[in-house]
Amino acid sequence: MSEKHQTSKVIWIKNPLSIYTANDLDAHGGIVIDNNIIVELVAKGAQPKTAYTEVYDASESVVLPGLVNVHHHFYQTLTRAYPPALNKRLFPWLKTLYPVWSRLKSDQLEVSSTLAMAELMLSGCTTASDHHYVFTDGLENAIDIQIEAARKLGMRVHLTRGSMSLGEEQGGLPPQNTVQTEQVILEDSERLIKTYHNPQPGAMERIALAPCSPFSVTEDLMVQTANLAQQYGVMMHTHLAETEDENNFCIKMFGLRPLDYLEKVNWLNNKVWLAHGIHFDDKEVQRLGAKGVGISHCPSSNMVLASGICRGIELEQAGCSVGIGVDGSASNDGSNMISEVRQALLIQRLRYQADEVSHLDVLRWATKGSAGCLGRDDIGEIAVGKQADLAMFKLNELRFSGAGDPLAALILCGAQTVDRLMINGQWRVVDGNLVGIDLVNMMHKHQNCAQSIQ
Repeated sequence: MSEKHQTSKVIWIKNPLSIYTANDLDAHGGIVIDNNIIVELVAKGAQPKTAYTEVYDASESVVLPGLVNVHHHFYQTLTRAYPPALNKRLFPWLKTLYPVWSRLKSDQLEVSSTLAMAELMLSGCTTASDHHYVFTDGLENAIDIQIEAARKLGMRVHLTRGSMSLGEEQGGLPPQNTVQTEQVILEDSERLIKTYHNPQPGAMERIALAPCSPFSVTEDLMVQTANLAQQYGVMMHTHLAETEDENNFCIKMFGLRPLDYLEKVNWLNNKVWLAHGIHFDDKEVQRLGAKGVGISHCPSSNMVLASGICRGIELEQAGCSVGIGVDGSASNDGSNMISEVRQALLIQRLRYQADEVSHLDVLRWATKGSAGCLGRDDIGEIAVGKQADLAMFKLNELRFSGAGDPLAALILCGAQTVDRLMINGQWRVVDGNLVGIDLVNMMHKHQNCAQSIQ
């Protein structure tokens, strides 16, 4: 059953300026929400059939399903534009930053996660997946810390229990103090699933298992992780085929291309979504689609590190769910989800023609496509029975003046901040401000943490 609130509230989001439902349903007269569930879509000019207790006038708002971010590293907000890591390729970039991240403390993780989620929410994101894989001494309960931060903000989250077991001494990239034994990783993974994972529709918290990458864990850990995920019915996530260097590393280390390795360790199935997924050949794209593997397109990060361009249209046509992730704020270097949607459109137009990928395609990826990556059908679209997660933007800034199509303007003119955000039927952003959050104090703490870790 869906999570319900104590007080009954039925609200009509009335007559939006424009609305994107991600499913072609007519809701131009608005949406009726009963507590945390969408119960009616209203046609243009019509009145709701459902009795309502509140009305919100959305006549100046472009309304979207809450955006769903399917790949991030919250802690990396502490190392934005870090001078020693600037202008480097992926592997040298990682080698530069791993020693810094290895100093991460619990208070730094708490404030960096809070700030990342706040930034996401202000940009229209209602559900976020974080890939945390740094578990140094004193940071064994990293995911617990993130859960608590998400609860305070009211953010819907899919937190992935990342892992690294191959340190530099075993031929991997990470420093030794950032890796854990397989037993520790698997035991903590099971603990987190039992403690926090909610498989029911409307869940605010879900856990997924996420070895960092093929070059940072053992083959045995990949296999055992797949077994554990299957036992508990949870999703799996990892980085894959981000750069040609990674492909070559995988061939050198395992004698296989990344996708062949994935299949060998029982990871080629519809319970898996991959971050980046850039360097696949034509046959691999078809194999991914046939197995229903999800792909998180991370455009800004891929541009910053010059990694390449995800084959978004072809992957989706092959049968993959294609979603969008902002990726870490050390390779983006922001956490703005609506900005990432625009970046996805622009970079895809370097691969495809202008009439082959539109603002509607990237909006679909950021909503319904991202939800599909996470294995969810209760979020990511506006329809009866879905969760009341909504992002509402006003076009009252200079950047939008003269715009014709409000929905296209949202992407093409570069929207940055929501006016209103609803998560699970609750307003979390009102008039462009996070409800109950002192951003000035948060930023002060965050800046101090960033200086201390760098």
